[in-house]
Amino acid sequence: MTSPLVSVLLPYRDEELFLGEALDSLRRQTLDDIEVLMVNDGSTDGSLSIAAAFARSDTRFRCIECSGRGLVDALNTALSEARAPWAARMDADDISLPRRLELQLQEAVRLGPRTVISCLVHCFPEEMVSDGYRVYENWVNSLIDPDEIEMGLFTESPIPHPSAFFHRESVSDAGGYTERELPEDYELWLRLWKEGFRFQKVPEVLLHWRERPDRLSRTSSAYSLSSFYRLKAKYLHWVPSVRRSGGRVLIAGAGQTAKRLSKYLMREGFEIEAFIDPDKSREGTLLRGKQVVPPEAVGDWSLPVIVAVRAPGAKMEIEGYLHSSGLVEWRDFVICS
Repeated sequence: MTSPLVSVLLPYRDEELFLGEALDSLRRQTLDDIEVLMVNDGSTDGSLSIAAAFARSDTRFRCIECSGRGLVDALNTALSEARAPWAARMDADDISLPRRLELQLQEAVRLGPRTVISCLVHCFPEEMVSDGYRVYENWVNSLIDPDEIEMGLFTESPIPHPSAFFHRESVSDAGGYTERELPEDYELWLRLWKEGFRFQKVPEVLLHWRERPDRLSRTSSAYSLSSFYRLKAKYLHWVPSVRRSGGRVLIAGAGQTAKRLSKYLMREGFEIEAFIDPDKSREGTLLRGKQVVPPEAVGDWSLPVIVAVRAPGAKMEIEGYLHSSGLVEWRDFVICS
């Protein structure tokens, strides 16, 4: 049997409301040399019947039982069962536009096996998407090229998981999916980046990304802010300027974000020299046993700055001061909000 070009990794659990629409969007792809690995992760509704119907009517669709329990096991089951050199992620409630796999494959072949290819996304349905999440959509869609995506790696996850397309063997050789207590996709992107992978997006909306209140990222503690900070602290060691400093850093910010992130940084062995904050009322106070100093004091150290602020106004103020002081993002400071 000839191997397909692309294996679509699609775990599902109790998705009878949306699974048919998701699978139909894959059946309508302009690239037809694909296989769709529908991994059942313990469904108790009619999802299994829907998947079975697609498998009966189209030999490119394969029904697979998860070898364990949970999303990570389901994803690794799909990786191990895949026969194609390239793999695409897809969630059971999203919709891939017709040219998605065709265009991502073109870009992946051009850039090579150590590149993760994403695309622009549109969150839907409109009435479910909050203003804050639309801001995230706009941000994630603004990052296209490898350097832009790299600089955004520690702000939020710049690659929506169901939009990802990658070389199956290269990702498997890097360990596949491993994280069960923290965001499994974000951990994979950071680990691949650490190993020298690059990220690129097709600059077109190719995925409609469903927003819903019962989505796993909304209901599981694995996707809490603290979980993201734990992962960021673990991988910030690999930012070149931080490696050169031996983990000695300045933290720009003295609010809740800085408090949370600094806790995990200290657990990872970072040495925080000071906290920088434009709020004059905090000047001279202590945080984690270190002084809070005004932004102009950044010149007293030749150390990388980790910007740990979520409030847009304060973040812009700190970034503006760092830029005006001649500091360059990624070379001298990292946005980590």
